Amino acid sequence: MASKDQQIADMLQPTVAALGYELWGVEYLAQGRHSVVRVYIDSSAGITVEDCAAVSEQVSGVLDVEDPIAGEYTLEVSSPGLDRQLFALGQYAAYVGEEVELRLRSAFEGRRKFKGTLKGIEGEDVVIQIDDHEFLLPYGAIEKARVQPRV
Repeated sequence: MASKDQQIADMLQPTVAALGYELWGVEYLAQGRHSVVRVYIDSSAGITVEDCAAVSEQVSGVLDVEDPIAGEYTLEVSSPGLDRQLFALGQYAAYVGEEVELRLRSAFEGRRKFKGTLKGIEGEDVVIQIDDHEFLLPYGAIEKARVQPRV
């Protein structure tokens, strides 16, 4: 069964695409009466506040009609930013050679956090190099991944 994040993303993707944007990812943070739905959009031209407002208006309507979330929540629409979170395996390829920070769902070789250079994708594994050691981490084991901005 797909996660709530993925269900919401699948529901919103056609609307975001119809507006001319790429749906980068969705985060659903269930926090009782203070739940949050974060929708990240991207475009080759960049994202403005006006873009976020236009997408928010349309996405809000879809969420009101489809009603995938019980109770109240706050909708936030923004760009992925420089330290963009990676939501899908296909997104990793564009950041080969960049510094990334990964957090796993459970420990691998005694650790859950990995920070190093993204070397590539091998099948369903993400390859990350830390110092002189390469790790092949199963994509399905990654809880969160974020590209580190260049300083």
